[in-house]
Amino acid sequence: DPILNSFKIALSMAKNKTILITGGAKRIGLAICHYLHDRGYNLIVTYNKSSKEAKDLKKQLNKSRASSCDIVKMNFTGSTNFSQFHKKIMQSFGRVDVLINNASKFYPTKMSMVNEKNWNDLIDTNLKTPLFLSKVFKDELKKRKGSIINIIDIHADPPLKDHIIYNISKAGLLALTKTLAKDLAPHVRVNGVSPGAIMWPKQDLSNKKKQNEILSRIPLKRSGVPNDIAKAVLFLIENSDYVTGQNINVDGGRKLNM
Repeated sequence: DPILNSFKIALSMAKNKTILITGGAKRIGLAICHYLHDRGYNLIVTYNKSSKEAKDLKKQLNKSRASSCDIVKMNFTGSTNFSQFHKKIMQSFGRVDVLINNASKFYPTKMSMVNEKNWNDLIDTNLKTPLFLSKVFKDELKKRKGSIINIIDIHADPPLKDHIIYNISKAGLLALTKTLAKDLAPHVRVNGVSPGAIMWPKQDLSNKKKQNEILSRIPLKRSGVPNDIAKAVLFLIENSDYVTGQNINVDGGRKLNM
């Protein structure tokens, strides 16, 4: 019955809080999506090049719970129209309760690689986009008494050697988290989660020597799993009404030996 189905969808939209997560089709973002969806949240997931993964995710989640996931192709660049993006997102479920700035680019930039192209590429994705998304969604989040969660990196401080621009972008994201927590209070809480050794970068997948060297400096003597990040995100959404401006290091204690 189309009328009954429409009613069910409307009821779902009213009941289910909606999370916008950038770059949620792969790796840690994907784990966050599954974890939050399993707990009843509707999801709007942005993706850039991961078209197949995003479509698979949408199909899987909507099969599990009808009309609970939407995907939006978006390449965040210096010329992104964030106001237009905001309008498009609000058409999906009519609300956004949580913004998770997860999309990130990561690659080395030695001093010889510091140029305009790499600067714009890393800063636009890792720092500018979280700021401008926070700006265009702040009124909606204020209305919902919502929150912003930024996925940072333990290498925001101390920095990672030969990753100058990446380090700057993540240190900036940490500063942005604290700044927004002040500027958007008391209505919107803003926090960060910094992963440690959760998933090895592509370039380190076969480098057992490097992996073992990193693991030797982690007090818990093991790497984490993507759901460790997802659990921290859920805590910041549901169980931390009096927490803002904080950054949770999910790293097995690695920061203690950095």
